[in-house]
Amino acid sequence: MNKLTPIFIGGAIAVSAGLAIAQGQLNKSDPVPDHDMSGMNMSDHSMSAAGSPSTKAFGEANDRMHKEMAIDDSGDADVDFMRAMIPHHQGAIDMARVVLKYGKDPAVRKLSEEVIEAQEGEIAMMTEWLAKNAK
Repeated sequence: MNKLTPIFIGGAIAVSAGLAIAQGQLNKSDPVPDHDMSGMNMSDHSMSAAGSPSTKAFGEANDRMHKEMAIDDSGDADVDFMRAMIPHHQGAIDMARVVLKYGKDPAVRKLSEEVIEAQEGEIAMMTEWLAKNAK
């Protein structure tokens, strides 16, 4: 496994959770910390973030990834893992491409390029493994 994979997976999970919160997709009964922001004017900030092209692109990539990860389980943990991880890795690639399109920070852009390369290689390996091992 590429040494950056665990870091990126953790980041993808954090981004997914953040997008879910931002889009109001969490169940209201979920335990979310209550922060009093009544004295803060966030109208310009939240409106610009919600309507930005990068936010829309991240949301679309995240939604597509989660939809494609909802596989019909076969009962074979190895096969099911590989089948679910391919769209998960593709989601990482899609999110990294959003950064390359809209991001400006050179370090983040470099990491995005590394993520794309690593995840494409792992998708190829998983696809090959499935072709040989899935029944």
